[in-house]
Amino acid sequence: MATKAEVNAVYAAGLIQGITLVTFPAASTIFTSPSEYGLSNTQYGTMFVPQVITAITGSLLGGKLAERFGIKRVFLAGLVAGLASMALLIVSQFFESNQPVAYGLLLAATACLGAGFGLTVPAINALTAAFHPDNVDGSVLVLNALLGLGTALAPVFVAIFVGLGFWQGLPIMSSVLLLILIAVSARLPLRAEVGERAGVGRTAGIPRLFWVFAVFAVLYGFCETMNGNWSQLDMTTNLHATATQASFALTAFWGMVTVGRVLFAMIERWFPPQLTYRVLPFLLAVMFVVIAVLPSGVPAAGILAFALAGFGCSALLPLTISFASEQLVTMGASVAGAVIACYQFGYGIAAFGTGPLVDAGVSLHVLFGFAAIAAVIMGGLSFTLARKGAPKVVAPAAAS
Repeated sequence: MATKAEVNAVYAAGLIQGITLVTFPAASTIFTSPSEYGLSNTQYGTMFVPQVITAITGSLLGGKLAERFGIKRVFLAGLVAGLASMALLIVSQFFESNQPVAYGLLLAATACLGAGFGLTVPAINALTAAFHPDNVDGSVLVLNALLGLGTALAPVFVAIFVGLGFWQGLPIMSSVLLLILIAVSARLPLRAEVGERAGVGRTAGIPRLFWVFAVFAVLYGFCETMNGNWSQLDMTTNLHATATQASFALTAFWGMVTVGRVLFAMIERWFPPQLTYRVLPFLLAVMFVVIAVLPSGVPAAGILAFALAGFGCSALLPLTISFASEQLVTMGASVAGAVIACYQFGYGIAAFGTGPLVDAGVSLHVLFGFAAIAAVIMGGLSFTLARKGAPKVVAPAAAS
């Protein structure tokens, strides 16, 4: 049975991972400011390409690496990669006047960030599930609520540090937190019996049902990232908000992601996770439409809309992981990494696919409107994936 220190370390990793993950989107106005890095929308979007590639790679290889080296080493490797990302971001500020060098450092930083995310997040989800076998859904929701809290705090810290004229304070703070977590975690056992189950998943093949989960995760990654990476630029360009108001919009989005995860974990006895999974995509679709039709000059309405969009996103990813883990038993521990990889693919579509469209003259409001279609499709798929008492896939089916 896991000790309290192990549980706390895993939960702390979720919080800190959330902060580091949103460091780059939270500093979007710094990267695109002519007085700072001076990146175009296309350059800003492309900056996330290495992150997506390494996150997908790390997520897919995590199960095999955990079997061979142990989940603790995979977890620690992810934390070290996150630390390297923050270090490269800090170093890049000294080359702002030389954009090619600075941009190269930023690309390396996002690559390390993706590797850290791809290794750490599946590991902590697997550890959390192993530590709480009698309440997998609730524990995974709590873990992801802490990850969401970290993502909500990142733009707040950016706003504070920018106000102090020291935006670099966020990556420095993240580096310190990661160093402390690495030092503490290195002394803990952090064991979970993932190796045997991961091996079963690879030899049994990929069930057909997984591809439905995969499509859902891709669509969710796209929808979340439209809000998480582009809300601030939408606020400043279309709603004529100030940089502070734009930061509040991003904070409101991630804050409500956290609130929703905590709330649905608390009320799951009265409001079943299956019902949550079916309702939230349609709420998200409605909020995308609202964001798409907001007139200029109403930043307060934009903040509220992004907050409700965050509530619509809140429980979808952790429930996708827990539902997939419960139903796709032949994939074992590898299912969390596979879901995260698909989520990252959707993240990539929104992160670096949006920039060229915006530079070509397509309004972000139009793109948010199209995102509503993705949310509606998620709503349709949810009725297949979130069936009460759905049978577990215990025998392999031929991969399509």
